[in-house]
Amino acid sequence: MATKSSLRSKWDEFVDSSTATAVELSNTNQMSTGVRNVVGWLKQASLEVQHASLRTLSTMTDQISGTTPPLIILHFNDVYNVEPRDQEPCGGASRFSTMIKSFAQQQPMILFSGDVFSPSILSTFTKGEQMSKVLNELGTQCAVFGNHEFDFGLEVLSERVSETNFPWLMSNVVDNETGRPLGDGKITHVLDWHNKRIGLVGLVEREWLDTLATIDPEEVTFIDFVQAGRSLGKQLKEDGCDYVIALTHMRMPNDIKLAENVEEIDLILGGHDHNYDVREINGRQIIKSGTDFREFSKITIDLDEPNNPIEIKRIEVTKDIEEDDTMKKILDSYLGTIEGKMTEVLGTFSVELDGRFSQIRTAETNLGNWVCDVLLAATGADLVILNSGTFRSDRIHPPGDFTLGDLVNIVPMQDPTIVILVTGQQILEALENSVCKFPKTEGRFPQVSGISFGFYPEAEPGNRIEPDLVRIGDEYLVPDQTYKLATKCYLHNGCDGYTMLKNSPVIVNEEECPELGLAVQNHFSAIQMRQGKSRRLSKHRQSLVTLSRRHSLVKSMEGNEWEGGPSPLRRGSLTSASLSIHHHGYSHSPSPPSSAHHFHHHHHKINRRASFDDLEQQTCQLSPKVQNRIVRLTPQLKQEMLIDRQRLEDESVIQEVDELNNSPQGSFDHS
Repeated sequence: MATKSSLRSKWDEFVDSSTATAVELSNTNQMSTGVRNVVGWLKQASLEVQHASLRTLSTMTDQISGTTPPLIILHFNDVYNVEPRDQEPCGGASRFSTMIKSFAQQQPMILFSGDVFSPSILSTFTKGEQMSKVLNELGTQCAVFGNHEFDFGLEVLSERVSETNFPWLMSNVVDNETGRPLGDGKITHVLDWHNKRIGLVGLVEREWLDTLATIDPEEVTFIDFVQAGRSLGKQLKEDGCDYVIALTHMRMPNDIKLAENVEEIDLILGGHDHNYDVREINGRQIIKSGTDFREFSKITIDLDEPNNPIEIKRIEVTKDIEEDDTMKKILDSYLGTIEGKMTEVLGTFSVELDGRFSQIRTAETNLGNWVCDVLLAATGADLVILNSGTFRSDRIHPPGDFTLGDLVNIVPMQDPTIVILVTGQQILEALENSVCKFPKTEGRFPQVSGISFGFYPEAEPGNRIEPDLVRIGDEYLVPDQTYKLATKCYLHNGCDGYTMLKNSPVIVNEEECPELGLAVQNHFSAIQMRQGKSRRLSKHRQSLVTLSRRHSLVKSMEGNEWEGGPSPLRRGSLTSASLSIHHHGYSHSPSPPSSAHHFHHHHHKINRRASFDDLEQQTCQLSPKVQNRIVRLTPQLKQEMLIDRQRLEDESVIQEVDELNNSPQGSFDHS
């Protein structure tokens, strides 16, 4: 084995020994996927730091000792709209570029903390392509992925990353499919500042990772950002870095946790929060630099002084700043492309879609069902309620090619959604509001998914819903039970009479939920991938099947038990991994079940997988139907539906008794 470089750290020995242990475990089939991914993560991190060390050593020349000029950093985060707004600071990418370039003589280090490719009206049509050129023109030198980088899926993200001329970091999330950082990012990066070396890591929180609609949670391993920050910071310092910066995309409480627990990191440059904020925790600065090209931070660090004194200046982008001509030309070239994008074919429907106001504002339609199903699958909620005013086309869309222009005509491209926690009673009140103006063609009339109900068209408003006939998935509504409702922020704000939703707790906020138009676009992309028509074949895509349909399928196959199935919001199975390695090897999950038990569940998993494929294939056919989700009740129909409910409940009781008698707990030894 070659002699180790003087810059090689003790961490490398740790990686080498742990890798040997991992090989032993791999040979005995005892190492979990999560552990394998952490081992690969450790090896790649070590190699990245070693290569950076060699690169720096090979380019350094003997210099006369002297003081190092202060390190100048320009930092920004969370930029979406390239156009300026009316109020000050107005922002706008062209004026922002002018301000960034005004510091060129100081040769600043330009760092970005994520969220750029989406959402905006322009990015809806370009999938964020213009933002790659914006970041390049600004001279960005390193960035961390934000949650919105994944809005259009990994295939599009790969294209966007390839268009940028700087590295992207994702230091604590591993893609199980590739064994590399999610999004094909780097784990660490090192930048040279005169005779000093600046180490960079990119850390994200699990909270938003759990909500990514285009990422399969079963194919991702999350490494705690404190563990990753401590390990990588130590490794970078031991390999010769003078200063370590964490680019983060997390909420402030998690940035504070990082600062409190990781002394190996000297500075935290954060994103995800859109307000300008600076805090000092344990002698370390946390800096959030605003949003939307309205402001940025100029950070001056003295690397020669003890404790590296730091000066932070907030710089606002106002209307009195001239627009940068080069940036303006870049943006103008994209603003003129929107019209041409309207003819882009997203998919092909085999049936007509009914968006007429006379229908969609008074009854269930297949267009309403389809859009609500898409949102339900994207969020993994229990049910969806949208106001029919969401649907703008007021016409029948014929079978055949469905274009981006059709989508723009049907739903607003910037229509934020949210997942909230509501009680069954709130759902009943929301439904009462939704039909209170019937038969008027009011926009509050609902289109739904994951729920079915009946109402009396002739009854007094406020008493039109039949509570005993409201079903959520396969179960009848329970007033004091809580449910996860996906809806629009518009309704959560109490608009269209939905005041009962106004104070409901938010589970997934609008920042982390896909906008309605984006969810529909990603649905078409998932179909393309499912049918093998995508350039990148991956398990990472938006779900095509709603959680309620999955549960219905499993109940029909195995009764009420679904061991290992997806939890609400599709995020229960995302793997977490610890970096802790004991002298006897990695700790791992409990021993597998007996072979007979394993065969039984393996058999059911094969059947479930085949049936899920059937469900997805049906969805790919793009032939939505009216399914009696919203029923106008008559006395006779009510009685028929109540009899049906009683029959279902009786069958459920019989099934539960049978399961109890057949279970080990229900068996008695009479010997």
